[in-house]
Amino acid sequence: MILKKSITTLSIAVGILLMGSSCDRTRNDKGYEYFPDMVHSLTYETYAVNPAMADSHAMRLPAENTISREMIPYAYPATIEGRAQAAAELLNPLEATPDNLARGKEMFTVFCQNCHGESGNGDGYLFTSGRFSIKPASLLSEKMLAAPEGDIFHVITAGFNVMGPHGHMIRPADRWKIAMYVKNELQNKTVK
Repeated sequence: MILKKSITTLSIAVGILLMGSSCDRTRNDKGYEYFPDMVHSLTYETYAVNPAMADSHAMRLPAENTISREMIPYAYPATIEGRAQAAAELLNPLEATPDNLARGKEMFTVFCQNCHGESGNGDGYLFTSGRFSIKPASLLSEKMLAAPEGDIFHVITAGFNVMGPHGHMIRPADRWKIAMYVKNELQNKTVK
């Protein structure tokens, strides 16, 4: 009986000890780890203080005149002249396949529809709700009906007037698919 009581007490004590040691002590320290150097990076966190730098910032800008591997510099400036040049020189490298048009519609819905509206006439939610005081351009105007896909690609990439640039948010192939969708689907519905 005494032995059984001692074993029970010892088991409870060991259980409490195990439970206490298994709980994480802080959000950054999860207890004992087999390979802690593989779990925790030895580098500085993005917004952490870095004592090795004069300004104490860990996040650094890329070296001047460097381009990341995936980045292809956009050759046309965000000006009226740059827009005209892009419209004249840029040609869509993609074919108007059902898959490309479907992807263009999907990307249009995500990035363009809130401003330009589902039909493209500039009556998107952000304008009709009063959040934007300036009505977005209609993609069904005579000017836009005459504009080539290169013009639409340029405006998506570099922005124009109050529309900000979206080139940093949308991959080039998806920008071409949006332009393709606008020319082949949205505008064709209006012309018919």
